Amino acid sequence: MTVESREPGRATAVLDATEIHQNPHGFVHGAVMFAMVDTTMGAATMSMLVEPQRCSTIELQLRFLRPVEQGPISAETIVMKPGRRIFHLETKVHDGEGRLVATATGSFAVVDP
Repeated sequence: MTVESREPGRATAVLDATEIHQNPHGFVHGAVMFAMVDTTMGAATMSMLVEPQRCSTIELQLRFLRPVEQGPISAETIVMKPGRRIFHLETKVHDGEGRLVATATGSFAVVDP
């Protein structure tokens, strides 16, 4: 998985899913998409924080809309509302054909040392 955060409040992850990412039914395992979503949410949050602040997942809800077998998957996250202590985020996951395969919302805590 490669992760990019090119502008504050946004992050993207891309993964080329292969057989190693599949569950026993031949679809990309939900935990793979969960990791992509959690990682991009953290990257989007971190892109708006200042050193030495860090962040931590509070909660994350992921909804699977259609199965993916193999190929490129991209997760795009935006910060919906940055707060002093809690950030609210939204992610959309697409397959290689541009179809929406999952959506997610989450909250991240801002952690001061």
